[in-house]
Amino acid sequence: METTAAAKKTPVFKTLDIVYIGMAVALMAICSWISIPATVSFTLQTFAVFVSVSLLGGMRGTIAVLVYMLMGAAGLPVFSGFKGGAAALFGPTGGYILGFLGSALVMWLFEKLAGKKLIISAISMIAGLIVCYLLGTLWFVQVYTAADGSKSTFIGALSMCVFPFIIPDLIKISVALFIGKNKTLRNLIR
Repeated sequence: METTAAAKKTPVFKTLDIVYIGMAVALMAICSWISIPATVSFTLQTFAVFVSVSLLGGMRGTIAVLVYMLMGAAGLPVFSGFKGGAAALFGPTGGYILGFLGSALVMWLFEKLAGKKLIISAISMIAGLIVCYLLGTLWFVQVYTAADGSKSTFIGALSMCVFPFIIPDLIKISVALFIGKNKTLRNLIR
């Protein structure tokens, strides 16, 4: 009996991949609910993105971020402050949610081009964070200016939306690197 090439192909996603992606989505939602309210709330969402991509790898981690965003877009309360829907995505801080996807894509790119060494992971997380900051801040300036009617500056938005978060986000990256490089966790997920 001949086996066809189609029969030999393995599925793109195995059941465990779907389970891991679902767990990463749940982690992102839970981390978004741990929040200190402000103009831009302090949450652990970026931490969850870094851990998810670090543990699951670029493709599965990025898909987890995309599923998380789609769940929020569909109205499920997975974003900061138990928010969901178009208002959360298109509001002043929606660009930071889009930035999570940018972060995951940057980390995936670094993984593809340079591997998963600790220094590469650290650089990719910092680059991903910069992308998130950039997308979020540009979005914030546009939406805030449109809603307020006044002209918000990029530097003003940085001082409100980025500068207070740099140190906490670097701490999140450090913890995510520790978790992502934990051999026991990595062996469980492979």
